[in-house]
Amino acid sequence: MSVKIRLKRMGSKKSPFYRIVVADSRSPRDGRFIDMVGTYNPLTEPETVTLKEEEIIKWLNNGAQPSDTVRNILSKNGIMKKFHEAKFAKK
Repeated sequence: MSVKIRLKRMGSKKSPFYRIVVADSRSPRDGRFIDMVGTYNPLTEPETVTLKEEEIIKWLNNGAQPSDTVRNILSKNGIMKKFHEAKFAKK
């Protein structure tokens, strides 16, 4: 089972709001998911992002692959850098 961290579209027509979820890669975009780890609202200025940092790093350590958009969101918030430093730190 391949696990992805991706966006789930919510909100009404022409006003999207996204949840950042951990889901099986075979499930549909807005279908069943395993865990909700954040939200993303592209319509506010600046864009509003809330993230559960510890849970995201836990999922990344367990092998979850972020989608391209989620990877960009995580990079802007410094989570990918923390994950990389923790993974390749000298022990």
